[in-house]
Amino acid sequence: MPLPRTRGTALRTGVSPARAQSRAWGRLAELRGPDVPAKALDARALAALAANPGCARRAILDGAGVNKTALASALGSPSAFGQSQFALTRGNAFEAKVKADGGAELLRLVHEMLDRSAEPPSHARVPDLTASGPQGRTARTELELREATAHPGAWTLLDHPMLALDVAGSPAFLEPDAVVVHPDGGWTVVEIKSFPLLDGSADPAKVGAAARQAAVYVLALEEVAARLAPEGAPAPRVRHRVLLVCPRDFSNLPAASAVDIRKQRAVTARQLARLTRIEDIADTLPEGTCFSPELPVEELTVAVESVPATYAPECLSACELAFHCRARSREDGAVTALGRPVRAELGGLTTVEEVLAAARGEAGDPGDPAVAALRRAAALRAEALEAACR
Repeated sequence: MPLPRTRGTALRTGVSPARAQSRAWGRLAELRGPDVPAKALDARALAALAANPGCARRAILDGAGVNKTALASALGSPSAFGQSQFALTRGNAFEAKVKADGGAELLRLVHEMLDRSAEPPSHARVPDLTASGPQGRTARTELELREATAHPGAWTLLDHPMLALDVAGSPAFLEPDAVVVHPDGGWTVVEIKSFPLLDGSADPAKVGAAARQAAVYVLALEEVAARLAPEGAPAPRVRHRVLLVCPRDFSNLPAASAVDIRKQRAVTARQLARLTRIEDIADTLPEGTCFSPELPVEELTVAVESVPATYAPECLSACELAFHCRARSREDGAVTALGRPVRAELGGLTTVEEVLAAARGEAGDPGDPAVAALRRAAALRAEALEAACR
């Protein structure tokens, strides 16, 4: 199966798609540095990237496959972002338990939570998805999805399939925990997490993060479904209710919840569509720009600062470079360091210095609602302090 075709500026100048893609990948390899392997862009990173589509810095670093953890350490702002080794080991053990015996328990949960009208899954087809490299695994996954959809009436479990999603003109390879093909030919994404379901509910923040991650997989599956649909025929149905499987209470027994991700899917699709194309960002960089962690810290800092960032406090839980960007944002006095809601309220005032000057009446248009609100707040504060000193 061919990978999704990536667009490129070179296509508009008569260069063949293969040559354009080769040039683009070569440019991204130069940005990573010589002999630096690319770090895969996973669904968790895509969900975080979609939550901050205006950040050109993250877009180019993720698109080029730069290891942001190593980059942050080299810049002197190491990040504590990521899962502990204990959590990874526990999660892997729980996933193996859920998928044991050919995925019998997993399929039982899918049937119980999402498709009671179908025949109970007494057995299922579990194809081997082994292939060479991500491109080979993606092609093998599409082949097995085609095969399962073309012969409805049985259950099929794809264990760690590989999907490709076009992101800002560059393919991202994604690996969901599982995809189930129902007897009616519909496809369901399964997310297996190690956080517990306590009395049937889980931490809303963790469930929200899992839903955003599953939405990325659903978007990738929809691209596959569109490619597999015969001309004039409807595409296979990708279900917008995904199955979230977690340990029950404090045990290691699996429990499941059906999560409707239509809202997260719509938001993620809109945000990914707004991402600046990676080659467009790369074209604005100075010649010789490189983000290799092996470079001297001064040179590396100049390279990173050559790409504009859009920092917000939410980055602290989603990006390895958050501490570095926060320090720079504070040095510049940017109001984005105070959060997106505050930034939205301040209109054209972009720095703390501008905000304070407007509040004191030293600058700003009095007809601007933000300026008027600041001056009113400053007057009320002055009155309160005067009354307290009496």
